[in-house]
Amino acid sequence: MASTQGYRTLSKDDVNYKIHFRMINEQQVEDIVIEFFYKPHTITLLTFTVISLMYFAFTRNDTDCDSNLRVGFVLVVSFFLVISVLAFPNGPFTRPHPAVWRMVFGVSVLYFLFLVFLIFLSWDQVKVLLYWLDPNLRYTTREAEVMEYAVNCHVITWERILSHFDIFAFGHFFGWVMKALLIRSYGLCWTISITWELTELFFMHLLPNFAECWWDQVILDILLCNGGGIWLGMMVCHFLEMRRYHWASIKDIHSTSGKLKRAALQFTPASWTYMHWFDPKSSFQKVAGIYLFMIIWQLTELNTFFLKHIFVFQASHPLSWLRILFIGVITVPTVRQYYAYLTDTQCKRVGTQCWVFGAIAFLEALACIKFGQDLFSKTQVMYVVFWLLCVAFITSLCLYGMVWYEQIYSVRLKVSICDDDNFIDSCGYTPKIIKGKI
Repeated sequence: MASTQGYRTLSKDDVNYKIHFRMINEQQVEDIVIEFFYKPHTITLLTFTVISLMYFAFTRNDTDCDSNLRVGFVLVVSFFLVISVLAFPNGPFTRPHPAVWRMVFGVSVLYFLFLVFLIFLSWDQVKVLLYWLDPNLRYTTREAEVMEYAVNCHVITWERILSHFDIFAFGHFFGWVMKALLIRSYGLCWTISITWELTELFFMHLLPNFAECWWDQVILDILLCNGGGIWLGMMVCHFLEMRRYHWASIKDIHSTSGKLKRAALQFTPASWTYMHWFDPKSSFQKVAGIYLFMIIWQLTELNTFFLKHIFVFQASHPLSWLRILFIGVITVPTVRQYYAYLTDTQCKRVGTQCWVFGAIAFLEALACIKFGQDLFSKTQVMYVVFWLLCVAFITSLCLYGMVWYEQIYSVRLKVSICDDDNFIDSCGYTPKIIKGKI
């Protein structure tokens, strides 16, 4: 008789835990229409990769050492992404295809491993690596050494104001549109916006390019770029919340234009989740979780500026904007997984993409500290302490404001629903305002 020792029946809590974690870490595709795109093709993929490897290995000229390294590097990344498609989790999203998000996770793992490797190099070895990636970097100078910041702030003219509306200003604006689409909360978005401006002030003694005129920081940054981006992003959120998500099969659509439209809509969300970050009954653990969310967000933004200052490349360099694009992409599943961990009591652990994102943020900061010791030796510790306290204070104000708004809004909603006498009994709630009328 086979022994059953060592096996146990999963409890209801264990089953719920697995289901809730799978929803954010291994989301399944529902209502599959075209089976070909979702069936495993592992043997076909293995055959294709082996043939491709044989072709590149035996047909190219391998006399150029630099070319060998570059081709080998590209192929290692490519085959790692193939393994990512086969083995890594889908994450919380399935549009446009789960394989896309598996590769996104694969790229984040590769970047994480690269940062681990980078930390164990010397500064001379890092420079050799950077110059191998782009030989022109050996002639690059820091922006702070050739530009002046916060000069003649009392001179305010239309020409000077309009000169600040460059490609970076539009990038700033659309960046906040994307942040609003991810966070989906006016309170948290405005808190991040204001705390970032304070972060620039507290770290201005380390990075001179954080110095800005008051009108640039308050009017152009906070109100126009940040505020405009938040407003537009939240308007898109409200539009997506109001939509009815009923997806027709492409096989049931007979017109060519209809099929093309359905194919294009595959790149839009399959559904839309309203994010409710905080409420009056939230625990201290959720407050601490939101504070940690704010700190990691600020740290990721700081890393952008410290990396290009310490490793000496311009903001327009591909290393800069490719990293920003990469961080933006992996932030999408990260925020969704962290929100589920913070608000879903059945979700007991963070998703894998969220874990890797946090590790990347701290490894980037660690690399900056190691290779920027001359810069960080000038750090004013009190500034950092005050920064942490300010972020905590402003976060507390934000959460208090969110609770106050929800209490006021819920009372108004109940009053509006129960304003008619015919609906008072069905509501089961008689507001004081209505009691005076009865």
